[in-house]
Amino acid sequence: MKTHLISGGCGFVGRNMVKRLYKKTNDRILFIDNLSVGTHPSNWVGQPLKRKVKEIEIYGKDERLIFLESDFLKTLNNLKKDSNYFNTEFDLGIEKFADVYHFAAIVGGRAMIDGDPIQVALDLSIDAEFFYWISRHKPDRVLYPSSSAAYPVSLQTEANTIQLKESDIDFNNMGQPDMTYGWTKLTGEFLAKITAKHYGVNITCIRPFSGYGEDQDYSYPTPAIARRAVFKEAPFEVWGSGHQGRDFVHIDDVLDCIEVAMEKIHDGTAINIGQGILTSFRDLIKLFCEFADYSPEIKPLLDKPVGVYSRYCDMTWVKENLGWEPKISIKEGMKRVYDAVMEREKQLGNLKD
Repeated sequence: MKTHLISGGCGFVGRNMVKRLYKKTNDRILFIDNLSVGTHPSNWVGQPLKRKVKEIEIYGKDERLIFLESDFLKTLNNLKKDSNYFNTEFDLGIEKFADVYHFAAIVGGRAMIDGDPIQVALDLSIDAEFFYWISRHKPDRVLYPSSSAAYPVSLQTEANTIQLKESDIDFNNMGQPDMTYGWTKLTGEFLAKITAKHYGVNITCIRPFSGYGEDQDYSYPTPAIARRAVFKEAPFEVWGSGHQGRDFVHIDDVLDCIEVAMEKIHDGTAINIGQGILTSFRDLIKLFCEFADYSPEIKPLLDKPVGVYSRYCDMTWVKENLGWEPKISIKEGMKRVYDAVMEREKQLGNLKD
């Protein structure tokens, strides 16, 4: 039986990947998370806890879901000391990982990126240790999630906003990425290229734009805005002017694109994942308020951090080279989020049927 590894497996993207692999394959999934921002699997994995082995929890009758609560950097250090760590410590019988998905990172919204940039820079140490281990372990395939924050901020200003193409990042002619988060992801892409070329590891890099989905927590802007619309906030507050825009893409589309990309890209090439559509936060508020059937005044909060003015992608390369396009429209995806938030608030007793 194949075994896949997912770091950061209890975060938003990680847990959706865990559920996707469990549903679509008959393979084992070992996922690791320190739960600093992730959600314990008992709340979302949908399978019973079968047994425990030391710090490891094994879920499902078929025992294909294996959770280790640990800081991934600590796990990487244990693997550096003992390449057979998962077997000697937990007797998992893993000779080699098939696919490895590296979602572990110091993450946060705009307040974290702007407010504590050196904490975010710790991602550099996580990624360096990760690629060192990958170069030795050599799994079948590796996914490295970069970010749209890696793109030059000079291309995302109010006076100069363009659809960002993969070629707008050129390691021979560098622009300035978005804070330390952008720099860490850009460095990760460079390490991915080096590891693929010099160590013969199959690596795919992605630059997802503003991912969202029904099971995001309220620390993310999309469900937070949806919740405020559910409760019919008026006036409706928005960080900044609200005219700043993003490229919102549903998590199901993100995972579909990852699947296609990992089949076809092996040299560390990074691709965009987005709709290719710019949606302002005012537009997003108006859409959620349409679902809620009211029309409030929008109140700008000009003292809040907002990041770049506009960030959206060009999906031409992906369409032409991978034959992939997103399927879930903004309106359909946001309605799913709105309905999920409403149901969540009803279950919490905050809304009546």
